[in-house]
Amino acid sequence: QVQLVESGGGLVQAGGSLRLSCAASGRTFSSYAMGWFRRAPGKEREFVAAISWSGGTTYYTDSVKGRFTISRDNAKNTVYLQMNSRKPEDTAVYYCAAARTGSIVVVTIIEGAYDHWGQGTQVTVSS
Repeated sequence: QVQLVESGGGLVQAGGSLRLSCAASGRTFSSYAMGWFRRAPGKEREFVAAISWSGGTTYYTDSVKGRFTISRDNAKNTVYLQMNSRKPEDTAVYYCAAARTGSIVVVTIIEGAYDHWGQGTQVTVSS
């Protein structure tokens, strides 16, 4: 079982930057695609970004494209979400998740495909 722990959440002003980290346990971390999801107050959890096991393929939801960057360091068993140009609507609890993928489909936006989830970290963007 893969254990995921998010960190780096906090308060940032609109237009500012923040980097989230997700540390994963297990020697099979490099075999997993990783994703970031978020849940804003009163809303359902939504997909934010994903990265393939190799780090060579990334995908972002339209609302964060060009502002957020997902990356991973398999040697450190860690995935990152760099968030730039933050907007108040980015305020949410952010979750990292891990999914097993194959050689054809290497990333996924489908929540049900993710087998392991972190506890979430609160991110607040002030005006």
